[in-house]
Amino acid sequence: MVSCNGGLNQMRAAICDMVAIARHLNVTLIVPELDKASFWNDPSEFQDIFDVDHFITSLRDEVRILKELPPRVKRRVELGMIYTMAPISWSDISYYQNQILPLIQKYKVVHLNRTDARLANNALPMEIQKLRCRVNFGALRFTPQIEELGRKVIKILRQNGTFIVLHLRYEMDMLAFSGCTQGFNKEEVEELTRMRYAYPWWKEKIINSDLKRKDGLCPLTPEETALTLRALDIDHNIQVYIAAGEIYGGKRRMASLRAAYPNVVRKETLLEPSDLRFFQNHSSQMAALDYLVSLESDIFVPTYDGNMAKVVEGHRRYLGYKKTILLDRRLLVNLVDQHNSGSLTWNEFSTAVKEAHAECCMGNPTKRSVIPDRPKEEDYFYSNPWECLKPLDEG
Repeated sequence: MVSCNGGLNQMRAAICDMVAIARHLNVTLIVPELDKASFWNDPSEFQDIFDVDHFITSLRDEVRILKELPPRVKRRVELGMIYTMAPISWSDISYYQNQILPLIQKYKVVHLNRTDARLANNALPMEIQKLRCRVNFGALRFTPQIEELGRKVIKILRQNGTFIVLHLRYEMDMLAFSGCTQGFNKEEVEELTRMRYAYPWWKEKIINSDLKRKDGLCPLTPEETALTLRALDIDHNIQVYIAAGEIYGGKRRMASLRAAYPNVVRKETLLEPSDLRFFQNHSSQMAALDYLVSLESDIFVPTYDGNMAKVVEGHRRYLGYKKTILLDRRLLVNLVDQHNSGSLTWNEFSTAVKEAHAECCMGNPTKRSVIPDRPKEEDYFYSNPWECLKPLDEG
């Protein structure tokens, strides 16, 4: 049994990992439980987001997956005969073989209560890497209702021409967690700080926002993003679909982006309220819609390298190396500051941004960077699952 933690895309990657682990250990997997307790406070069950029957049947030749515990085992669990634990992060498969499997054999049921990044990126058998991909790109299909609404949004966008998806990670949770307060007033900074202290699992509390930003560790602000897109010569008439929750600071923080790109849209502006009535207050279902639109966009631009940015990047590679612009935030904030202070003209700024991002976009397949003993710093498996990608000349 597994309980996933985090937002939609962190849970998505975890589900892929848990299927691969269950297959390798030759044990039964119960349909994963989704996170209902974190910041997002989303009560959705697995079957509210993913097509659970497709998930089970598409993997039936790989691993036995059940919707619930069999009655005999369920009774054991009700009597407390269960072993609950959090596996060690970034573990290789031998950890599960040598540490977890004996526990399953002893207790019959083991409950893994944290699943984020619990399987290594690299040095795994090829069949495990390929199974992670089969789950991600095949077995994890959204519910028919989410898929249908996603198609509707994409159709509306396509009728109006090309569109980019801007994953503008500038919601309250990200800003509170990261401590990035560029451009906010005193009251807003205090509100974000209070929120950071309210969540005990957010370990870092005292944060120097300016230093963090200069190191490229903050999401780009909407103002920085507008300058960057203009510098990259993104057509000002293109539709810019915002894949995000509510932007903190609202209209005030979005003003410069809207001025530069008047065709800024969101799912809420493209659809009728009745289309979204079943999705409201279900952040993971709303994120699933954004995921589908992100896959289909002409260009995908994330302003921060969070879970959605990474998982969508990898999925777009799988779909044929679709264009994704990966922004160098550390360099960009330095250039933006120089331009805003008057030490760089617009032309100099634009040229520098273009030169820095000449190689930023999806092109030929590349292998992930591997940093032994520092897995958090190396390339994430799901952002570039090269083991599953076709060379470009094969189409």
